[in-house]
Amino acid sequence: MSWLVVAGFLIFFVGLAASIALHELGHLVPAKLFGVKVTQYMVGFGPTIWSRRRGETEYGVKWIPFGGYIRMIGPLPPRAADAGKLRDLPTGPWQGLIESARQASLEEVGPGDADRVLYRKPWWQKVIIYSGGPAMNFVLAFLLFAGVIMGFGVVVAKPVVATVSQCVMTVAEVKQGAKCGPDHRQSPAALAGLKAGDKIVSMGGRPVNSWEDATRLIRGHGAGPVDIGIVRAGKPVTLHAALIAEDRPNPDDPTKIDKNVGFLGVSPTEVVEKQSIGYVFSVLGDLISRTGAALVHMPEKLVGVWQAAFGGAERALDSPQSVVGAGRIGGEIAAANIPLSTKIAGFVQLLAGFNLAIGMFNLIPLLPLDGGQIVGGLWEGVKRGYARVRRRPMPGYVDIAKALPLTYVMSFALLIMGVLLVYADIVNPVRISG
Repeated sequence: MSWLVVAGFLIFFVGLAASIALHELGHLVPAKLFGVKVTQYMVGFGPTIWSRRRGETEYGVKWIPFGGYIRMIGPLPPRAADAGKLRDLPTGPWQGLIESARQASLEEVGPGDADRVLYRKPWWQKVIIYSGGPAMNFVLAFLLFAGVIMGFGVVVAKPVVATVSQCVMTVAEVKQGAKCGPDHRQSPAALAGLKAGDKIVSMGGRPVNSWEDATRLIRGHGAGPVDIGIVRAGKPVTLHAALIAEDRPNPDDPTKIDKNVGFLGVSPTEVVEKQSIGYVFSVLGDLISRTGAALVHMPEKLVGVWQAAFGGAERALDSPQSVVGAGRIGGEIAAANIPLSTKIAGFVQLLAGFNLAIGMFNLIPLLPLDGGQIVGGLWEGVKRGYARVRRRPMPGYVDIAKALPLTYVMSFALLIMGVLLVYADIVNPVRISG
């Protein structure tokens, strides 16, 4: 392993630690603004590397860089005083665990802290506190993506022919790097006389303003003759091609194969162009949609990770990864034979994507994730709003302690998932290079 790979790995982890610190800052700032007493602000888990106390809060860094936390006093309300509804002593292992957690929560509350406990804060303040972390990740993702897209630029495919396929090959042959042979038929582009440098301006009489336009018209046309308007050496020319129907990878999702789409046999010229703020929003919206879909399909993707880790199956490019896997990709970027500016843009995009994934993952409405806490706050707001409208007595605080059994189960599941991903990223990682 070269020093560049190690350096890239470490650079990514520094960026990750900064992202975790800002995520927790997103919780810390509103908590302090709303008067909640925060006793700890920690980046990482496990033994403490360094810490320092400022006022009532201890700030520190721990050894395991897989997350962070802030410690707010009084997250769980005391037991209801109605002895007719609750036994005086807890019974059963889960009930005992709940009461132990409740007591531990209340032991941190000192004299004068009665109004500074988290559970007594208005529901909307709880929602803001727990939303602050994911919101910080979304802001970071936006700023990082904007820095790359508006500062470095992105690769844009132009409707100018870069290469012409001389023959028609299957998707499998292309992946294997096969060469044209006597058994291959000529491509429609080669037969029509298309050349590198030709600018496609129309397809079947319809204008082409982008490579996406050309792709859509070619694939949608299917098999059959079509007139192609081009500009060659500054002069307009019309060529006649006979498109064929082929099974080709989907432009938006290369893992999927579209059946019997029109095939011409040209590739576009790619250039790097800086984009506007509107383009940043469109990219971020598309990535949010894709990340949300990936989270929905997480269980089946984890099956693929298991098969890759223990069965030697090929690791999919869109496979879930741990911070170890992302760090390895950072190492590959650092060691790649590409310009420094491209490396910087690659690192920034990697960190931006990871922030987006962290933010969305934390919004899953299950404890112990932020999304579960947000749902608890919203439910409290609904109950209190309903009571206010119906002029009924105000209900008590939502007692998330009752969900602790589910929380522990989820925590165990997240631990197992994390261990699986780390192991898979060590023995069979996702690779961006061959």
